[in-house]
Amino acid sequence: MNKVILVLVTTILLTGCAINEKPKDDTIVISEENDANEKKINRDPNETELVLEAGYFNHIKDVNGLLEIQNPDNTLALVNKDFALPGDYVPEDLIRPDVRFIFGNEDVEKSYLRKEAAEALERMLQASESDGIYLYAVSGYRSYKRQDSILQAEIANIGEEQALQAVAFPGKSEHQTGLSMDITSESAQFLLSEAFGETDEGEWAKHNAHRFGFILRYPKDKEKITGYQYEPWHFRYVGEQAASIMYEKNWTLEEFFQHVKKI
Repeated sequence: MNKVILVLVTTILLTGCAINEKPKDDTIVISEENDANEKKINRDPNETELVLEAGYFNHIKDVNGLLEIQNPDNTLALVNKDFALPGDYVPEDLIRPDVRFIFGNEDVEKSYLRKEAAEALERMLQASESDGIYLYAVSGYRSYKRQDSILQAEIANIGEEQALQAVAFPGKSEHQTGLSMDITSESAQFLLSEAFGETDEGEWAKHNAHRFGFILRYPKDKEKITGYQYEPWHFRYVGEQAASIMYEKNWTLEEFFQHVKKI
């Protein structure tokens, strides 16, 4: 016998966290297990509010004028020009994902991600290959020290003002979370450039990454919100349900936190 489930409030579970989609009025969701024609009675999703446990918001401390994140292991940590990771933060669960890298099997810092993100990236690239799309990983985890070196080199190359539009200050780079990976393709000449966004591979990544918990972190026309130029190559792991919400609503991570309510 099929089991009928009655739920008064729709609950959405994230990988590693929980979001509740809480309607203004009670919503009844009816589903029958093993029923291909699942029945659901829902109000317009625009009339619902998203609520998220407090632990998935930044816990901030002012450290010499710097707004420093005190819960950096949070998979939804909002790292940007306003909020920084501690300089000594290094994720404890970094592993090397089994994916194609543009530098082959060389075991270097940037080939690592946190375990959850690494496993999700493996699934994503396996799925892309099934669709005839071949993606290559370029740069994942980046230490505070390495970020400082990159910024100083870029400032020397193009000047401070331009450099800061493309390169984060040490502590303010998502790469230090171990949850971000830059990807490219052979058709983009293995470069990290806006041209990647125009390729079949870039289009596939943009429209499928959310299925594996990744978001396109710095999309086009959102520069004033993210503080960074368009980067079609930079993908950030946030978990499948959060990524799907952001993709469907065309939100950046900043916009997500503007809409979600803390509980």
